[in-house]
Amino acid sequence: MVVGDFALELDTVVIGAGPGGYVAAIRAAQMGQKVAIIEKEYIGGVCLNVGCIPSKALISAGHKYQEAMHSAIFGVTADNVSLDFSKTQEWKNNQVVAKLTGGVEFLLKKNKVEIIRGEAFFVDENTLRVIDGDHAQTYSFNHAIVATGSRPIEIKGFKFGGRIIDSTGGLSLTEVPKKLVIVGGGVIGAELGGAYANLGAEVTILEGSPQILPTFEKDMVKLVEKEFDNKGIKVVTKAMAKEAVDNGDNVTVTYEVDGKEEKVEADYVMVTVGRRPNTDDLGLEILGVEMTDRGLVKVDNQGRTNVKSIFAIGDIVPGAALAHKASYEAKIAAEAIAGEPVAVDYRAMPAVAFTDPELATVGMTEKEAKEAGLNVKASKFSLGGNGRALSLNQTEGFVRLVTTKEDNVIVGGQVAGISASDIIAEIGLAVEAGMNAEDIALTIHSHPSLSEAVMDTAELALGMPIHM
Repeated sequence: MVVGDFALELDTVVIGAGPGGYVAAIRAAQMGQKVAIIEKEYIGGVCLNVGCIPSKALISAGHKYQEAMHSAIFGVTADNVSLDFSKTQEWKNNQVVAKLTGGVEFLLKKNKVEIIRGEAFFVDENTLRVIDGDHAQTYSFNHAIVATGSRPIEIKGFKFGGRIIDSTGGLSLTEVPKKLVIVGGGVIGAELGGAYANLGAEVTILEGSPQILPTFEKDMVKLVEKEFDNKGIKVVTKAMAKEAVDNGDNVTVTYEVDGKEEKVEADYVMVTVGRRPNTDDLGLEILGVEMTDRGLVKVDNQGRTNVKSIFAIGDIVPGAALAHKASYEAKIAAEAIAGEPVAVDYRAMPAVAFTDPELATVGMTEKEAKEAGLNVKASKFSLGGNGRALSLNQTEGFVRLVTTKEDNVIVGGQVAGISASDIIAEIGLAVEAGMNAEDIALTIHSHPSLSEAVMDTAELALGMPIHM
């Protein structure tokens, strides 16, 4: 590479090194392309550094703290249980985040992907410039994959700074707040609200919709609401957040419910009302790349934009903002560039909330299947009938399969309960492969295991349940 207007041509350049970008770069390199990846901040992106991974670390720490204090049912008691949150954060940062991000950088180098630090701007459909401080360099390419992710939305009256924080700030607190207000009861707000409640905070969640976790079915969310109530988490739905005032040593949040204005004081207010795609300041408009009204990039079923050489994946394209969706689209785009006959298929795209209990869904719900014109039924098996769940003292929840009535084909499923995030994978495989309930029922599941609940649900769908 040379500084100036001329540069050695790359086969593929990837902008952004998150779960979409780094996967795209590695797969493109595996397909024989000469690849460079451009990253201005985090190798591993938001997910590995200030999102999915560190949030799960804090969730795990909260669970350990609660188990240490409340395991008398097992005959286990501990005196003087304490929490050193600085050590929790040190473990999260050094033993979890640093190891994962370091591993990603190693994998990029192992696959001979050149890592370029800086901010990318398109000059034309085959040229871009990278600015890193005072240094600028020009690169030419045959194809570019844009994977720049998203950032938290800042709402009116809640300007980030001081005690008014976004999810990144919420993961970086140096102390567990005595009181925490969360604006937005979606997946991020519910997960971090539960985590900080487990760590000892008094949590209030303000949600504008009629229920928290609005993308999940009501009977699943009710389990989380029940557990939130047990933890002392106050949930206010149909609430309109109006203003936050940073008082220096605390923050006052004003919100409105049913036309009545309310105020609540806390140590911090965390705003988790959604994320905005990072599609500005890239020069995409110079290229004439078509965008939606929300600033998302329009793409075809291979991730290609209307500009033939430019692809886009992840949070900046339509669809759910999920790390695993970005990684999936990354492989499709890289393989499409290599000439492979591939296309996205989202029918088995899982979604998970790492709440207490965990919630997971894949494929279609019963309502969605019926709206699509399918003749289906839903079969629901309680974890109270599962031996492993009983032995873990974690019987709240269920497994549900949505199957066609005529041939029992599995078109979707939901899991609420312990390890739902793992159990959902078997149902996802069934949906992806077009399997029916008999395929699951005839698969021998280890005993005792939580996955047996999927087998039991399949037998229920066939009308021959054993454990009901």
